[in-house]
Amino acid sequence: MTQLPMNPATTDGQSSFRARLQAFGGFLTAMVIPNVGAFIAWGLLTALFIPTGWLPNESLASPVEPMITYLLPLLLAYTGGRLVHGQRGGVAGAIGAIGLIVGADIPMFLGAMIMGPLSAWLIKRIDRALEGKIRSGFEMVVNNFTLGFLGLGLIIATYEIIGPTISYVNDLLLTAINALVDTGALPLLSILNEPAKVLFLNNVIDQGIYYPLGLQVSAEQGKSIFFMVASNPGPGLGLLTAFWLFGAHKTIRDSAPGAIIIHFLGGIHEIYFPYVLAKPITILAMIAGGMSGIATFMVFDAGLTAGPSPGSIFAYLVLTPVGNHVGVIAGVLVAALVSFLVTSALLKLTGRRSAEGEEGDESDLQRYADQSRSMKAAGQSVLSGALDGDSGRDGGVTAGRSLDPAQVRKVVFACDAGMGSSAMGAGIFRKKVEQAGRDDLTVVHAAIEAIPADTDVVVVHRNLADRARSALPNTELVTIENFLGDPALERLREQLTEGTNHEN
Repeated sequence: MTQLPMNPATTDGQSSFRARLQAFGGFLTAMVIPNVGAFIAWGLLTALFIPTGWLPNESLASPVEPMITYLLPLLLAYTGGRLVHGQRGGVAGAIGAIGLIVGADIPMFLGAMIMGPLSAWLIKRIDRALEGKIRSGFEMVVNNFTLGFLGLGLIIATYEIIGPTISYVNDLLLTAINALVDTGALPLLSILNEPAKVLFLNNVIDQGIYYPLGLQVSAEQGKSIFFMVASNPGPGLGLLTAFWLFGAHKTIRDSAPGAIIIHFLGGIHEIYFPYVLAKPITILAMIAGGMSGIATFMVFDAGLTAGPSPGSIFAYLVLTPVGNHVGVIAGVLVAALVSFLVTSALLKLTGRRSAEGEEGDESDLQRYADQSRSMKAAGQSVLSGALDGDSGRDGGVTAGRSLDPAQVRKVVFACDAGMGSSAMGAGIFRKKVEQAGRDDLTVVHAAIEAIPADTDVVVVHRNLADRARSALPNTELVTIENFLGDPALERLREQLTEGTNHEN
């Protein structure tokens, strides 16, 4: 097949733009994920105790409104600020958001996600400007009053000026998406959502738009379809099942069942991205599945009480309000069926061409998994540079070069949000060291900014090494290319289990 020549500068520009969008989405994820438990708690409270809930109780439902009005936005603002400038940035972020919250008549999630990081950035610039210029003994006075005066200015500015502006933008977004709902065109969002997932851009629209708007609607109606327009596990289930049954190569067929479990039950959607990259035309099946799922949700007027994170079928069922289970399950199953049928047809129609190498070669799934990780790493690298102010430093560290296995008691796999690939990597590594006889070794996963202080070894992608080193500068750092099967992980395992009983 003849390919048109491409302008390298254009290609590089597109990759850079995508990486920046991924970095933005990664930052939103890092802001939201640590607070997902609070959102789920609010969703369960809503599902159970509001007048239309499973167990209506006016007294127990009383925290619902204060939580969504004050607690949840403040948590987002604090976390976003902390990502930018540590504890001090978190405090600035919360102060900067309170003026928005008090002055608005809607839950100010969008404003909190803007003002939290912005307020922290401002105090960070002030701290840098004053660094080395404060006379000894006056540090506490200067630090406290600079934050206090900045906070005062932020409260006034957000209450009088910034808050009304953000409320106006928020209303425009809500009006635009509600128009799609009213006209029945909401399924068209899948044309954007499904390619965005594979390009690791889904967090930009999911965490940045759908979830905040969904929470506003849920606060008024007790549920929202916005939580399901991009998180439906049905399309991925159908795609992976089709590859399992009709994939042209044994490698891809053998790997699909495990991927189904991780995706559908575990909610880790990125596990199916390499399959789409191996056969790019199957993105049409994902779009068809996503559109049919949203259409089914609309027919049944189904919704969830909060955002399912991760997008597991278990999270869907737990967050489904009274009378919506049939619609939610139907939407997931219809999406899976449509995706399965379209993927199966595409695999059969293109099977011969794929075998001849005219399309993506399914047999080399690892290559596409590496490509998927590389795309994600590009965004992580940009995000790391943006937060640290130095993206060009080499983060390479020799795995376990000076490790004393007897002194290592905790290994932490770290990534942006502390979920997804780091969780899978930690689980696999934990099993290996346990089988080798190291029952005393704790292996967990965490977000970089939440690495426990008692950690002995941190395992992190090389593009995030600087952030991990800043979090725990005196802790042994192991940098890897991927969390699954990296040679550095095998060397680390050998060092940590040296001299132990390898019999299970």
